[in-house]
Amino acid sequence: MKHISIGGLDVSRIGLGAMSMSGYYNIGAGSDAESIRAIHRALDLGVTHLDTAEIYGPYFNEELVGRAIKGRRNQVVLATKFGIVSHSGGGPGVLDSSPANIRAAVEGSLKRLGTDHIDLYYQHRVDPKTPIEETVGALVKLVAEGKVRHIGLSEAGPATIRRAHAVHPVAALQTEYSLWTRDPEAKLLPLLRELGIGFVPYSPLGHGFLTGEIRSPEQLSDDDWRKTNPRFTGENFQHNLRTVDEVKAVAAEAGATPAQIALAWLLAQGDDIAPIPGTKRVARVEENTAADRVKLSAKQIERLNNLTPAAGERHDEGNMAVIDR
Repeated sequence: MKHISIGGLDVSRIGLGAMSMSGYYNIGAGSDAESIRAIHRALDLGVTHLDTAEIYGPYFNEELVGRAIKGRRNQVVLATKFGIVSHSGGGPGVLDSSPANIRAAVEGSLKRLGTDHIDLYYQHRVDPKTPIEETVGALVKLVAEGKVRHIGLSEAGPATIRRAHAVHPVAALQTEYSLWTRDPEAKLLPLLRELGIGFVPYSPLGHGFLTGEIRSPEQLSDDDWRKTNPRFTGENFQHNLRTVDEVKAVAAEAGATPAQIALAWLLAQGDDIAPIPGTKRVARVEENTAADRVKLSAKQIERLNNLTPAAGERHDEGNMAVIDR
């Protein structure tokens, strides 16, 4: 597995997102044991970059990751996030990046993860009630104490990124980016490169759509959050199948899977991009990490650059409302 630097932090080119190991997607019966096997297989294949968050579960995803990396902590660049759980009484789902809340959050995460430091600590969503300078100031104290090594932002807009970076270097921005979510290319990517900030795309496989295996909304159970995602509903779903079929055509030509093509395209966008595809399956870990060896021709990249754009917003109205732009 190749490695790159994101904001001075050395990571495997392809990481592993742990969110789907704790609900959110209904992708068949699973278990913590299976998820831990997937994490162990990823580490065996050279993946070093693991991503979780206190809101996943909430809490028990970090506990799961902590159990999985016990005895292997030195192999892992461990990333987690704070800010969508208010520890002063608001609870899960309440944005809170106040210094006091950050202190409570980091202590909880360290305990659940079974570690004395977090390699990359992200603000999960920008808190409009707390100036970003105050939030980063609190994180700087954690860096000084050795509890946090690098600072990250998630779904932050250009102005917020500049203000945060002026207080302390931001190592990475995490935002959705994939063949069907190209929004970051206009303003975010140029800014990140100007400031030397790495880019960690989440949902690089379009919440599973770009794998080509979801052909009907009926394949999703009623408790799968994608049921409310605009791209998975109605006419948008049928329109977006065209995009997937175009990816499948390139995959057939390249002798790879659609998921590998989607990841290989992302990797071709620059050496400062480290996607974190999520799964709880060993087979998917093996498939995704193999994308590191897929070489796309200039013609194939051009075809992928010109795919039919996705129809529908990338999140529902409520989730889009808390994204800083």
